[in-house]
Amino acid sequence: MKHRPFTRREFLHTSGGGLGLLAFSPWAPLFLTQSAMAGAPKPEKDRTVLVLVQLAGGNDGLNTCIPYEDQNYYELRPTLAINKGSVLKINHEIGLHQSCAPLQRLLNDGKLSIVQNVGYPNPNRSHFRSTEIWETASDSDRYARTGWLGRFFDNACNGKPSDGSPSGVHLGNEVPQSFLADHPHAFHGMQPNSRGRRQHQETVKLLGSLLKSSAETPSTPNGSFLQHTMMNAIATDHRVQNILDSHKTQVTYPANAFGQSLAAIASLIAGGMETRVYFATLGGFDTHSNQAGNHANLLRTLSEGLSAFQRDLENRRLADQVVTLTFSEFGRRPNENDSGGTDHGTAAPLFIMGSKVKGGLIGSAPKLDPKNRGGVDFTTDFRQVYSTVLERWLGCPSTPILGRPFEQVPFL
Repeated sequence: MKHRPFTRREFLHTSGGGLGLLAFSPWAPLFLTQSAMAGAPKPEKDRTVLVLVQLAGGNDGLNTCIPYEDQNYYELRPTLAINKGSVLKINHEIGLHQSCAPLQRLLNDGKLSIVQNVGYPNPNRSHFRSTEIWETASDSDRYARTGWLGRFFDNACNGKPSDGSPSGVHLGNEVPQSFLADHPHAFHGMQPNSRGRRQHQETVKLLGSLLKSSAETPSTPNGSFLQHTMMNAIATDHRVQNILDSHKTQVTYPANAFGQSLAAIASLIAGGMETRVYFATLGGFDTHSNQAGNHANLLRTLSEGLSAFQRDLENRRLADQVVTLTFSEFGRRPNENDSGGTDHGTAAPLFIMGSKVKGGLIGSAPKLDPKNRGGVDFTTDFRQVYSTVLERWLGCPSTPILGRPFEQVPFL
């Protein structure tokens, strides 16, 4: 099969369609603060990779990891509580929602860790602000202009891809706030659905035509920078498409956007890109009303997608290189509301998946009180999870990234 060209010179004489949604990351915001160069291992063939999965909207942790022996749970949720007989039991007090059977199998195989009651001090219940706190790893009373992964990209001086691969790849229209950095980095965005692919093919054709027509005209410094940026972005787009075409999965993923996002990530990792961070999103978790069926479907989508992804990595003999981490901006309140749903809460469990995780349930069960309906108290700061991933997986000192040391969590 003839490969699509992806050198700069070739792109001045051709145009074509790609699968990705271009992200001109050299235009990412540049801030005045300086990063300490912490250093990280140089990417190698067997590099470690982090896949971050955002559960957007605020996942209901109490109906995900269910305290099925706590009578307060049933008192607080007379209609939404999951029946004890249908819970997938983990231990004598906590069990998974019945839609999470694929995750239970991973848990039983030692490939899944669940950290309970993850949150932060003085929690904020605004979607925008709490997401910002999680993505920037800031205190709730402080505002950070860079993301925690952006600071990793800034600090990982030896860990930057050396083969032209993006530092980060995200599935979706927008560069995640987690990626925002002091310095420019190459990011690449993709749309796994067919409509997004068709729209982007037209965009790539247009950009290719613009570049071709501008190649013979005098350039200003800003114009040259724009041309350079666009050529690099289109080159990455074509390279990504080549990898996806030549590293198709043999695993059947769910036929939904989330499943196809994970399938694309697995193929890119298999294609040998030195990218170490991938970001995918599953939305719809803001379940203020009619929660029962919607939440069950969301958990099924999450569980089946993650299970297929892990199986795919194992089939490709890449499972030892990848850790997948979920996060959500907050959990839901312990009590159900009058609309058959739950309102914005505080702490909730998160999942860490991979062949190298230690597996099992970490932390104590949530403490519920019918008189306290504000939210679940956190027992693990989410930055403890980030610190563990940075230090033990990405091989980068965490204090320059997070601003201060955090006690690590024993899932790696």
